[in-house]
Amino acid sequence: MKNYNNIKNFDQLIAVEHGKIGTESRNVYEENSQMFIISEMLKDARKKANITQEQLAEKTGTKKSYISRIENGKGNIQLSTLIRIFEIGLNKRIGLTFL
Repeated sequence: MKNYNNIKNFDQLIAVEHGKIGTESRNVYEENSQMFIISEMLKDARKKANITQEQLAEKTGTKKSYISRIENGKGNIQLSTLIRIFEIGLNKRIGLTFL
């Protein structure tokens, strides 16, 4: 049974729910969280650009089904493809931060 009594911030809640940083369950959680963020950013940018998934796929040399999978957080994506989708397809720059 999980103990929620001493939780004082979000990081502590994540640790209780998904384990400490470096554990397998925490790594899975972190990967899924990052994919969710990327998928939401892609959907938002595409909608603001007023283009369909099919148009974005055509501009970037991918398939509509691939764009759909990314937007739904269901697929792995190579960094080079992510950059191409945002920079060529949506005219957006990508910056990476390592913590």
